[in-house]
Amino acid sequence: MRKALIGFFLLNCFGQAADTVEGMNRQKLAEIPVRMKEFVDAGTISGIVTILARHGKVVEFDAVGWRDLESHAPMQKDSLFRIASLTKPVTCAAVMQLVDEGRVSLIDPVEKFLPEYKGLKMNPCDGRAGANCAGVAPQRPINIEDLMTHTSGLVASADGKTLAEQVEQGAKSELLFEPGTKWHYSNLGINILGRIVEIVSHKPFDRFLKERIFDPLGMADTGFVVAPEERGRMATLYNFSSGKPVRVEAQWGAPGSIPSPAGGLISTASDMLRFNQMMRNKGELEGQRVLSRAAVELMTISHTGDMPAGWVTGVGHGFGYEVVREVRGMFRYNSIGTFVKGGAYRTYEFVDPSRDLVGVIMMQRTNGGGDSSDETNAFIALGTAAIEQE
Repeated sequence: MRKALIGFFLLNCFGQAADTVEGMNRQKLAEIPVRMKEFVDAGTISGIVTILARHGKVVEFDAVGWRDLESHAPMQKDSLFRIASLTKPVTCAAVMQLVDEGRVSLIDPVEKFLPEYKGLKMNPCDGRAGANCAGVAPQRPINIEDLMTHTSGLVASADGKTLAEQVEQGAKSELLFEPGTKWHYSNLGINILGRIVEIVSHKPFDRFLKERIFDPLGMADTGFVVAPEERGRMATLYNFSSGKPVRVEAQWGAPGSIPSPAGGLISTASDMLRFNQMMRNKGELEGQRVLSRAAVELMTISHTGDMPAGWVTGVGHGFGYEVVREVRGMFRYNSIGTFVKGGAYRTYEFVDPSRDLVGVIMMQRTNGGGDSSDETNAFIALGTAAIEQE
């Protein structure tokens, strides 16, 4: 009886029971690293870092498995990961900073900043070659919003030894369709955004991100180059073939590598949580405002209507993020309106505004599952299922 009274007192005085944190069941949260270790033990992944925050406070942060299988170096909470396409929302945030300053408009044509994109032709045969498939002019030029949402019609990528060269090469290709009418994932389009940031700001893209986003948000471990003394923190990248891990030698983070706006950043789970906490807070973190509320709101709604868009069911595309827009997109308990982004090497982030839940999961695998990998699905479902109170 006395224990029951104490529990009642704690619940009424502090708003939550002693076995909850920020309205989440502690025991359920403790199941996250247990389940992640099961994946490691099954041999589907070498190691995993998970971090989850509710109401702005970290409620779960764990590292399981191995940073490097050959040396049996354990995964650490501060391990560094190639975050691949998690770079894209950061790039879009940089563009929106210029929009906030009135230096760029979302309806600006790309050719305004990059004259080589003027007069770009469209292939009228859905990319097929043929005698009657001569390029024709689209009804309108591609604009900034098209690039943000992957509806530009640009090809997936272009080669070049520098960012400027890649963007210049991209202007020599034909559009796949009328801008704004279809969704086609284009790393070239995001790289063009990064180049526009350089042109408008008169700064290299990596320097702009450091000064305008990473330093203000305290993202000390995020960048395009890893210092020699920090390379031991890098999680090894593997390809799991026939149930066996094959080490992949990746050059990301080496001095001189291209600071790719579409997917070149290296970061930690906690740094990426800080970026997404800023997005959850409508552009501000710990007194540092890096985006306007209007910019964040526009980035995190779907701009693609009913067209098929994104890598998982039930989503549309915002600026850098995919956005859950219908019930089919709730298969792992994400609310409608949740904005998410996955990277090629099984890095993933989500912000669920309705439940005030923010999460990041970091892995390093080149194949299998993508944005709907078993590990990612389990992490999000377990974290959301732990919520017991508003």
